[in-house]
Amino acid sequence: MTTHLSPAEARERLKELTVIDVRSPGEFAAGHLPGAYNVPLDQLDRAVPVLRETTGDGDLLVVCAAGPRSEAARSRLAERGVGAAVLSGGTNAWSEEGNDLELSAGGSRTPWDLNRQVRLAAGSLVLLGLLAGRKAPKARLLAVAVAGGLVYSGVSGSCGMAAVLGKLPFNRPDDSVVDATIEALRER
Repeated sequence: MTTHLSPAEARERLKELTVIDVRSPGEFAAGHLPGAYNVPLDQLDRAVPVLRETTGDGDLLVVCAAGPRSEAARSRLAERGVGAAVLSGGTNAWSEEGNDLELSAGGSRTPWDLNRQVRLAAGSLVLLGLLAGRKAPKARLLAVAVAGGLVYSGVSGSCGMAAVLGKLPFNRPDDSVVDATIEALRER
């Protein structure tokens, strides 16, 4: 089984694939592959039984923004006997190749995508550390710590700040929404 599909390969097979987007609800609402289902990574275990029942080998595509969360989801699914492929480069690569993203319907306000939240939080903390450092030089260590975290994030492909922000109430899916998604997968 192919574990990675390029955006072009995924586009060719989109109608036969079940696409699971493991990003936060806000990220998903901001734009996702057409027909994708949102099952955030931290809720994936709830969907495993229905994914096992409804998808065949090679019929499941896992997507995130750039790839690391999709890889984590693919590994977790494989451990539970569910085969899946990952969209190489995620929705970022999908849209960079000129493919359309679908927006979630509904008038409710959605939170900013997680990357935007990380940039706001990191920038604010660095600015706070530098400004406070004028009065208390040790406060500059806050800016140094955030910068170090951003460097680690860039090198490792994982982001601790995003993990923390993802646990905030406005970034978490309503259980009934996840239940509805699982039911929609079952009826597919």
